Amino acid sequence: MSLKIAVQMDHVSTVNIDGDTTFALSLEAQRRGHALFHYTPDRLTQRDGRIFARLEEMRVRDEKGAHYTLGEPVRTDLSEMDVVLLRQDPPFDMNYITTTHMLERIHPKTLVVNDPAWVRNSPEKIFVTEFPELMPETLITKDAQEVAAFRREFGDIIIKPLYGNGGAGVFHLGDADRNLSSLLEMFGQMFREPFIVQRYLKDVRKGDKRIILIDGEPVGAINRVPADFESRSNMHVGGRAEKTVMTGREREICARIGPSLKERGFILVGIDVIGDYITEINVTSPTGVREVKKFGGADIAALFWDAVEAKRA
Repeated sequence: MSLKIAVQMDHVSTVNIDGDTTFALSLEAQRRGHALFHYTPDRLTQRDGRIFARLEEMRVRDEKGAHYTLGEPVRTDLSEMDVVLLRQDPPFDMNYITTTHMLERIHPKTLVVNDPAWVRNSPEKIFVTEFPELMPETLITKDAQEVAAFRREFGDIIIKPLYGNGGAGVFHLGDADRNLSSLLEMFGQMFREPFIVQRYLKDVRKGDKRIILIDGEPVGAINRVPADFESRSNMHVGGRAEKTVMTGREREICARIGPSLKERGFILVGIDVIGDYITEINVTSPTGVREVKKFGGADIAALFWDAVEAKRA
Protein backbone atom coordinates (compact mmCIF):
# COMPACT_ATOMS: atom_id res chain seq x y z
CA MET A 1 0.00 0.00 0.00
CA SER A 2 1.40 3.38 -1.05
CA LEU A 3 -0.23 6.39 0.61
CA LYS A 4 -0.17 10.11 -0.11
CA ILE A 5 0.46 11.74 3.26
CA ALA A 6 0.25 15.47 4.02
CA VAL A 7 1.92 16.53 7.26
CA GLN A 8 0.49 19.66 8.91
CA MET A 9 3.32 20.74 11.18
CA ASP A 10 5.51 23.58 12.36
CA HIS A 11 8.05 24.11 9.61
CA VAL A 12 10.31 21.09 9.22
CA SER A 13 13.36 23.36 9.39
CA THR A 14 12.60 24.06 13.07
CA VAL A 15 12.49 20.48 14.38
CA ASN A 16 15.15 18.88 16.57
CA ILE A 17 15.47 15.52 14.84
CA ASP A 18 16.97 13.80 17.90
CA GLY A 19 13.64 13.83 19.71
CA ASP A 20 10.97 14.91 17.25
CA THR A 21 8.10 12.47 16.89
CA THR A 22 6.76 14.03 13.67
CA PHE A 23 10.17 13.53 12.10
CA ALA A 24 10.27 9.91 13.29
CA LEU A 25 6.82 9.25 11.79
CA SER A 26 7.93 10.86 8.53
CA LEU A 27 11.07 8.72 8.34
CA GLU A 28 9.07 5.53 8.78
CA ALA A 29 6.42 6.58 6.25
CA GLN A 30 9.13 7.29 3.70
CA ARG A 31 10.82 3.96 4.44
CA ARG A 32 7.53 2.23 3.60
CA GLY A 33 7.32 3.96 0.23
CA HIS A 34 4.62 6.47 1.09
CA ALA A 35 4.70 9.91 -0.56
CA LEU A 36 5.20 12.76 1.93
CA PHE A 37 3.98 16.34 1.56
CA HIS A 38 4.70 19.20 3.96
CA TYR A 39 2.70 22.29 4.86
CA THR A 40 2.33 24.69 7.77
CA PRO A 41 -1.08 25.60 9.28
CA ASP A 42 -1.05 29.12 7.82
CA ARG A 43 -1.27 27.56 4.35
CA LEU A 44 -4.71 26.05 4.93
CA THR A 45 -7.47 27.53 2.77
CA GLN A 46 -11.21 26.87 2.68
CA ARG A 47 -13.03 27.80 -0.53
CA ASP A 48 -16.63 26.84 -1.30
CA GLY A 49 -16.55 23.89 1.06
CA ARG A 50 -13.22 22.52 -0.20
CA ILE A 51 -9.97 22.55 1.77
CA PHE A 52 -6.69 23.42 0.08
CA ALA A 53 -3.08 23.83 1.16
CA ARG A 54 0.13 24.70 -0.63
CA LEU A 55 1.95 21.39 -0.33
CA GLU A 56 5.66 20.79 -0.80
CA GLU A 57 6.85 17.28 -1.56
CA MET A 58 9.15 16.31 1.30
CA ARG A 59 12.11 13.97 1.64
CA VAL A 60 13.64 13.39 5.06
CA ARG A 61 17.05 12.13 6.20
CA ASP A 62 18.29 11.27 9.67
CA GLU A 63 21.18 13.73 9.30
CA LYS A 64 21.56 16.81 11.46
CA GLY A 65 21.82 19.96 9.40
CA ALA A 66 20.57 18.22 6.26
CA HIS A 67 17.45 16.46 7.48
CA TYR A 68 14.96 17.50 4.79
CA THR A 69 14.41 18.54 1.19
CA LEU A 70 11.27 20.32 0.03
CA GLY A 71 9.89 20.67 -3.46
CA GLU A 72 8.06 23.66 -4.88
CA PRO A 73 4.70 24.50 -3.24
CA VAL A 74 1.65 23.33 -5.20
CA ARG A 75 -1.90 24.35 -4.31
CA THR A 76 -3.63 21.02 -3.62
CA ASP A 77 -7.11 19.90 -2.61
CA LEU A 78 -6.44 17.98 0.62
CA SER A 79 -9.23 15.53 -0.23
CA GLU A 80 -6.75 14.11 -2.77
CA MET A 81 -4.57 12.94 0.11
CA ASP A 82 -5.00 9.55 1.76
CA VAL A 83 -3.82 10.77 5.18
CA VAL A 84 -3.28 14.11 6.90
CA LEU A 85 -1.13 14.12 10.03
CA LEU A 86 -2.31 16.88 12.38
CA ARG A 87 1.01 17.51 14.07
CA GLN A 88 1.63 21.20 14.72
CA ASP A 89 2.48 21.98 18.32
CA PRO A 90 0.08 23.87 20.59
CA PRO A 91 -0.76 26.45 21.97
CA PHE A 92 -4.28 25.14 21.72
CA ASP A 93 -5.76 28.49 20.76
CA MET A 94 -8.47 29.67 18.36
CA ASN A 95 -6.05 29.32 15.44
CA TYR A 96 -5.50 25.66 16.33
CA ILE A 97 -9.23 25.11 16.80
CA THR A 98 -9.98 26.69 13.41
CA THR A 99 -7.66 24.22 11.67
CA THR A 100 -9.63 21.36 13.23
CA HIS A 101 -12.88 22.76 11.84
CA MET A 102 -11.32 22.95 8.38
CA LEU A 103 -9.81 19.47 8.48
CA GLU A 104 -13.10 18.04 9.71
CA ARG A 105 -14.46 18.81 6.23
CA ILE A 106 -12.23 16.15 4.64
CA HIS A 107 -12.23 13.51 7.40
CA PRO A 108 -12.70 10.51 7.28
CA LYS A 109 -12.55 10.25 3.45
CA THR A 110 -9.07 11.59 3.96
CA LEU A 111 -7.97 10.07 7.27
CA VAL A 112 -6.93 12.88 9.61
CA VAL A 113 -4.79 11.66 12.52
CA ASN A 114 -5.78 12.36 15.20
CA ASP A 115 -9.50 12.88 14.45
CA PRO A 116 -9.80 16.70 14.27
CA ALA A 117 -13.27 16.97 15.83
CA TRP A 118 -12.21 14.92 18.85
CA VAL A 119 -8.90 16.80 19.13
CA ARG A 120 -10.93 19.99 19.32
CA ASN A 121 -13.30 18.52 21.91
CA SER A 122 -10.60 16.91 24.06
CA PRO A 123 -8.25 19.61 25.39
CA GLU A 124 -5.45 17.79 27.11
CA LYS A 125 -5.94 19.15 30.63
CA ILE A 126 -9.75 18.91 30.41
CA PHE A 127 -10.15 15.50 28.74
CA VAL A 128 -8.25 13.90 31.61
CA THR A 129 -10.81 15.22 34.12
CA GLU A 130 -13.26 12.64 32.78
CA PHE A 131 -11.27 10.19 34.92
CA PRO A 132 -11.21 11.92 38.33
CA GLU A 133 -10.50 8.68 40.16
CA LEU A 134 -7.15 8.45 38.32
CA MET A 135 -6.05 12.05 38.92
CA PRO A 136 -4.64 14.11 41.77
CA GLU A 137 -7.09 16.59 43.28
CA THR A 138 -7.69 19.24 40.61
CA LEU A 139 -9.32 22.66 40.43
CA ILE A 140 -10.18 24.61 37.25
CA THR A 141 -11.14 28.22 37.95
CA LYS A 142 -10.25 31.93 37.72
CA ASP A 143 -11.74 32.59 41.17
CA ALA A 144 -8.91 33.63 43.50
CA GLN A 145 -10.91 32.65 46.57
CA GLU A 146 -11.34 29.11 45.22
CA VAL A 147 -7.59 28.87 44.58
CA ALA A 148 -6.79 30.15 48.07
CA ALA A 149 -9.16 27.62 49.65
CA PHE A 150 -7.65 24.80 47.59
CA ARG A 151 -4.19 25.81 48.75
CA ARG A 152 -5.26 25.91 52.39
CA GLU A 153 -6.55 22.36 51.95
CA PHE A 154 -3.49 20.86 50.27
CA GLY A 155 -0.53 23.16 51.04
CA ASP A 156 1.83 22.55 48.12
CA ILE A 157 0.13 23.17 44.78
CA ILE A 158 0.88 23.41 41.08
CA ILE A 159 -0.67 26.21 39.01
CA LYS A 160 -0.51 26.20 35.21
CA PRO A 161 -2.32 27.60 32.16
CA LEU A 162 -5.26 25.48 31.08
CA TYR A 163 -4.19 25.47 27.44
CA GLY A 164 -0.42 25.69 27.85
CA ASN A 165 2.11 23.15 26.63
CA GLY A 166 5.68 22.07 27.08
CA GLY A 167 5.80 23.04 30.75
CA ALA A 168 5.42 26.76 29.97
CA GLY A 169 3.92 28.75 32.83
CA VAL A 170 3.94 25.88 35.34
CA PHE A 171 4.50 27.07 38.93
CA HIS A 172 5.02 25.09 42.13
CA LEU A 173 3.94 27.04 45.22
CA GLY A 174 4.77 25.70 48.64
CA ASP A 175 2.38 26.31 51.52
CA ALA A 176 4.62 29.13 52.84
CA ASP A 177 5.08 30.87 49.49
CA ARG A 178 3.76 34.46 49.56
CA ASN A 179 3.49 34.94 45.80
CA LEU A 180 0.06 33.41 45.17
CA SER A 181 -1.85 36.69 44.83
CA SER A 182 0.74 38.20 42.51
CA LEU A 183 0.84 35.04 40.42
CA LEU A 184 -2.95 35.01 40.04
CA GLU A 185 -2.90 38.69 39.04
CA MET A 186 -0.29 37.93 36.37
CA PHE A 187 -2.20 34.89 35.09
CA GLY A 188 -5.39 36.97 34.96
CA GLN A 189 -3.65 39.52 32.74
CA MET A 190 -2.07 36.89 30.48
CA PHE A 191 -4.94 34.42 30.03
CA ARG A 192 -8.65 34.87 29.41
CA GLU A 193 -9.26 31.22 30.28
CA PRO A 194 -9.42 29.63 33.73
CA PHE A 195 -6.28 28.20 35.32
CA ILE A 196 -5.69 24.65 36.46
CA VAL A 197 -4.55 24.00 40.03
CA GLN A 198 -3.49 20.59 41.32
CA ARG A 199 -2.19 19.07 44.51
CA TYR A 200 1.60 18.90 44.21
CA LEU A 201 2.81 15.33 43.76
CA LYS A 202 6.15 14.78 45.51
CA ASP A 203 6.73 11.72 43.34
CA VAL A 204 7.57 14.09 40.47
CA ARG A 205 11.13 14.13 41.87
CA LYS A 206 11.33 10.48 40.80
CA GLY A 207 10.05 11.37 37.35
CA ASP A 208 7.08 12.21 35.17
CA LYS A 209 6.44 9.18 33.01
CA ARG A 210 5.36 9.58 29.38
CA ILE A 211 3.40 6.54 28.21
CA ILE A 212 2.52 6.24 24.52
CA LEU A 213 -0.61 4.46 23.34
CA ILE A 214 -1.44 3.35 19.81
CA ASP A 215 -5.15 2.87 19.13
CA GLY A 216 -5.84 2.73 22.86
CA GLU A 217 -3.10 0.22 23.76
CA PRO A 218 0.13 1.11 25.64
CA VAL A 219 3.22 0.43 23.52
CA GLY A 220 6.09 2.18 25.30
CA ALA A 221 7.20 4.56 28.02
CA ILE A 222 10.06 6.77 29.13
CA ASN A 223 10.66 8.46 32.46
CA ARG A 224 11.48 12.18 32.52
CA VAL A 225 13.30 13.33 35.64
CA PRO A 226 13.36 17.05 36.48
CA ALA A 227 16.62 18.89 37.00
CA ASP A 228 17.65 19.60 40.61
CA PHE A 229 16.20 23.12 40.71
CA GLU A 230 13.16 22.50 38.50
CA SER A 231 9.64 21.30 39.20
CA ARG A 232 9.09 20.60 35.50
CA SER A 233 10.32 17.42 33.88
CA ASN A 234 9.94 18.53 30.24
CA MET A 235 13.15 17.71 28.41
CA HIS A 236 13.50 21.10 26.72
CA VAL A 237 13.74 22.73 30.18
CA GLY A 238 16.41 20.36 31.44
CA GLY A 239 14.49 17.17 32.21
CA ARG A 240 16.46 13.94 31.78
CA ALA A 241 15.00 11.00 29.88
CA GLU A 242 15.70 7.54 31.28
CA LYS A 243 14.69 3.98 30.58
CA THR A 244 11.68 2.69 32.49
CA VAL A 245 9.10 -0.09 32.71
CA MET A 246 5.38 0.25 33.25
CA THR A 247 3.92 -0.52 36.66
CA GLY A 248 0.71 -2.37 37.39
CA ARG A 249 -0.97 0.92 38.32
CA GLU A 250 0.08 2.46 34.99
CA ARG A 251 -1.35 -0.49 33.09
CA GLU A 252 -4.56 -0.07 35.08
CA ILE A 253 -4.70 3.60 34.02
CA CYS A 254 -4.18 2.66 30.36
CA ALA A 255 -6.86 -0.01 30.51
CA ARG A 256 -9.26 2.51 32.01
CA ILE A 257 -8.76 5.23 29.41
CA GLY A 258 -8.08 3.00 26.39
CA PRO A 259 -11.71 2.48 25.30
CA SER A 260 -12.34 6.26 25.31
CA LEU A 261 -9.26 6.81 23.15
CA LYS A 262 -10.43 4.25 20.61
CA GLU A 263 -13.96 5.65 20.55
CA ARG A 264 -12.58 9.10 19.71
CA GLY A 265 -10.35 7.84 16.93
CA PHE A 266 -7.13 8.73 18.73
CA ILE A 267 -4.45 6.61 17.06
CA LEU A 268 -1.45 8.26 18.75
CA VAL A 269 -1.71 9.49 22.35
CA GLY A 270 0.81 10.33 25.05
CA ILE A 271 -0.21 10.37 28.70
CA ASP A 272 1.71 11.81 31.64
CA VAL A 273 1.81 9.85 34.90
CA ILE A 274 3.38 10.94 38.19
CA GLY A 275 3.42 8.25 40.86
CA ASP A 276 -0.04 6.71 40.84
CA TYR A 277 -1.78 9.57 39.05
CA ILE A 278 -2.40 10.62 35.47
CA THR A 279 -2.06 14.38 34.92
CA GLU A 280 -2.59 14.89 31.16
CA ILE A 281 -3.80 13.09 28.03
CA ASN A 282 -1.90 14.53 25.07
CA VAL A 283 -3.76 14.20 21.76
CA THR A 284 -2.54 17.17 19.70
CA SER A 285 1.09 16.31 18.90
CA PRO A 286 2.30 13.81 21.52
CA THR A 287 6.04 13.17 21.68
CA GLY A 288 8.39 10.49 23.02
CA VAL A 289 8.57 8.04 20.09
CA ARG A 290 12.29 8.49 19.41
CA GLU A 291 13.21 8.38 23.10
CA VAL A 292 11.37 5.07 23.65
CA LYS A 293 13.25 3.46 20.75
CA LYS A 294 16.55 4.97 21.90
CA PHE A 295 16.22 3.14 25.23
CA GLY A 296 15.51 -0.19 23.58
CA GLY A 297 11.73 -0.01 23.52
CA ALA A 298 9.27 -0.61 20.71
CA ASP A 299 9.52 0.99 17.28
CA ILE A 300 6.39 3.05 17.83
CA ALA A 301 6.61 4.81 14.47
CA ALA A 302 6.25 1.41 12.80
CA LEU A 303 3.32 0.47 15.06
CA PHE A 304 1.68 3.80 14.25
CA TRP A 305 1.84 3.23 10.50
CA ASP A 306 0.64 -0.34 10.92
CA ALA A 307 -2.48 1.10 12.58
CA VAL A 308 -2.96 3.84 9.98
CA GLU A 309 -2.52 1.46 7.05
CA ALA A 310 -5.04 -0.92 8.58
CA LYS A 311 -7.59 1.88 8.86
CA ARG A 312 -6.96 3.01 5.28
CA ALA A 313 -7.30 -0.57 4.06
